[in-house]
Amino acid sequence: MNLFDKFTHALPLADFLAKYGTPSDRTRWEGAKAAVTLTDAQRQLLAKFTRETNVLVLAGAWCGDCAGQCPAFDRFAEAAPVLKVRYLDRDDHPDVQRALQINGGDRVPVAVFFSEDGFEVARYGERTLARYRQLAGRLTGDTCATGLGLGNDPVHAQVVQDWLDQFERVQWILRLSPRLRRKHGD
Repeated sequence: MNLFDKFTHALPLADFLAKYGTPSDRTRWEGAKAAVTLTDAQRQLLAKFTRETNVLVLAGAWCGDCAGQCPAFDRFAEAAPVLKVRYLDRDDHPDVQRALQINGGDRVPVAVFFSEDGFEVARYGERTLARYRQLAGRLTGDTCATGLGLGNDPVHAQVVQDWLDQFERVQWILRLSPRLRRKHGD
């Protein structure tokens, strides 16, 4: 399956939430976005991004992990307009969900990074290392965490940084690509 073809069907965050989110979902996502504050160093890093990067995010408006993580992507795109982030609903796109399974299971969010001309660069998803460390530290049995850590939660700040590290990694792959360097003369 060519996942970049799906990018054309994906929606900006506001449209995704308008279509798939309940009022409660939208409130949760808006609260999570308000809680994402980029540091000066993060903003400076994002300002250096020069390669257009298309990011396809498979998500669910109902999903706590998505609400807790995905709003950071829009903050990244605000600081780096070369980032084009779009969302697909997991349940409306079961073919994409199957293609993006993690460890044999349906997981969200999953981000797929593409070059400006549609080549897949990387995939990353479901939860970041910081969130897994937190869950492992408090796990006492089967549980389903909400994924929401807001306010001054240091884990939430690290989750934002973990995702930013992935966006930066992709930007370096694109900036150093011989094919794209030839195309852009740099």
